[in-house]
Amino acid sequence: MNTALKALQLKARHQVYTLLSGNNLSKLHGEGYDFSELREYQMGDDIRKINWTITAKLGKPYIKELHANRELSVVVAALMDGSLYFGTDNDKQKKLTETAALLSYAAQVNGDIFTGIGYTRKETLLTPPTKQLFHVEHFSERLYETPLLGTEIDVEHALKDLFARLHKASLVFILGDFLEKLDLSLLAQKHEVIAVIIRHREEEFPKKLGEVTLRDPKSPEQTDTYFGRKSILRYRARLEENDAKLAEHFARYDIRSVKIFTDEEPLGKLMTLFR
Repeated sequence: MNTALKALQLKARHQVYTLLSGNNLSKLHGEGYDFSELREYQMGDDIRKINWTITAKLGKPYIKELHANRELSVVVAALMDGSLYFGTDNDKQKKLTETAALLSYAAQVNGDIFTGIGYTRKETLLTPPTKQLFHVEHFSERLYETPLLGTEIDVEHALKDLFARLHKASLVFILGDFLEKLDLSLLAQKHEVIAVIIRHREEEFPKKLGEVTLRDPKSPEQTDTYFGRKSILRYRARLEENDAKLAEHFARYDIRSVKIFTDEEPLGKLMTLFR
């Protein structure tokens, strides 16, 4: 096994096992509920349970009535293509793998059912529902080692496939850089969805490069250009527009989110979700 990958796994495993044994990290506390029925909203109901799609169609508020499960289904789904290869290295792919490893170890330690799914252009990296440590570590290994440069996935198709695969209400973590439009509304109707955004800091705060050759990480195309102050302003405006639409989408469908930069420790960011 790649020594860098092994070090990543050992670090993630140590962090999760240490914190859980010290009772400092609560269990993944997704609702862990199965859908039961829709009923009209009543005074005192949690407004977060309102089904906005049905509410809009019927003209009055309806909520999703749920009943508790004893066992939580935790799904880690990674959207992976060349966009994770930013700059001169694949730091985003490594950080995504580390984050996925933390989530999967936490599920395994908690005794929850873990399912790992990685969407790439060539194949779907699938770990079937399991509690076994071997399968958890094999999943992170495949995320780490899959070549991505020059590839592009169909995000819409991947999300439809994910919805079709998940028959049981689950806590679903979607990992990716979220640099393009995507629709999580269908998943959020049945599952508790958390978006984990993996970014390189220079993607959000680019530097002046002057005369430069830029290569599209999703294709063989490259462009000779001048990347200066005006280019940065145009880029920042498009990124801010993209992220504003993301935030609106998340708020509309009650999707929690967290952003993790490649120079940050993901554990601290993830713990904010579970407090």
